[in-house]
Amino acid sequence: MNAVSVCALLLIAAPGAVGPPRKDVDPLPPAVTRALPESLDDLKAIQEQTKKVLHKVIPCTVCGQGGGGSGSGVIVSKDGYVLTAGHVIEKPGQKVRIILHDGKVIEGKALGRNKGVDSGLFKITTAGEWPCAEMGKSEEVKVGQWCIATGHPNGYHKDRPPVARLGRIVLTSPTAISTDCSMVGGDSGGPLFDMSGKVIGIHSRIGLNITQNIHVPVNHYHKEWDKLVKGIDIGSEAKVKVAVYFGVTYAEGKDCALGSVTEGSPADKAGLKAGDVVRRFDGKEVKTPDDLIGLLAKKGPGDEVEVVVQRGDATMSMKVKLEKRG
Repeated sequence: MNAVSVCALLLIAAPGAVGPPRKDVDPLPPAVTRALPESLDDLKAIQEQTKKVLHKVIPCTVCGQGGGGSGSGVIVSKDGYVLTAGHVIEKPGQKVRIILHDGKVIEGKALGRNKGVDSGLFKITTAGEWPCAEMGKSEEVKVGQWCIATGHPNGYHKDRPPVARLGRIVLTSPTAISTDCSMVGGDSGGPLFDMSGKVIGIHSRIGLNITQNIHVPVNHYHKEWDKLVKGIDIGSEAKVKVAVYFGVTYAEGKDCALGSVTEGSPADKAGLKAGDVVRRFDGKEVKTPDDLIGLLAKKGPGDEVEVVVQRGDATMSMKVKLEKRG
């Protein structure tokens, strides 16, 4: 049974069932920590844990609007600091509207951003104490673990609370987390949670395939918190090079083996196939998926690179022209 079929069986709590935020979530049931559910009881346990997390995190998920743009965010402090994506903030210092999960509109302000890693911060300026989520540690995230994404797909909709999607971690590195949570435009800036309800990432770039997405690891917010709070536009001239689209997922293992290649993607057009093992990228040795992610982060849309792969006993060299991520 794969993650997609499991997700189809799980019944996520209906928006109307979301009550006041819970202060904590019980210890994780064993089913949540297994590579795959082994029984109907496991599926029910994952479902119940998902409901508990949603009761805790939906009230913390918001929509931010300013300068004609819209994105999602998550409140992480009682005094109203809101994590979001850097590209959601048009200009540090500008006023924004913050829409809470119940549709209430309050005032806010855009603080700092880092365009290089796509991190950003809002601050609620309306007086009050706000429900908030705990920031986790992204270095503890593991490939294959369950995760929950919330946000406002296609932007805020009146009378529709934040939408939740259940998925798995596909790839993790210090610069990016990739998941198979289904997301679209408008989700950008929304939170990615582990199954205890802690924020482990922020939605950054939505792939052409809605189940291939990149999230900013929450550790970037920990490291640059003071600068973001001060409203600093970190690396304002930096090119967001991790926005390139390659179009692959990775198989588990020590090598950088491709698990799948998206039809019509740059990798597909170049002739790469599932099962290929990437050995070199742009003249640099590749040993793990993290190596390839790091090299991709140094490239921009339109760059053409040589990729050397091993296919069975044969070694092949291909030219790949990178594209802009959707």
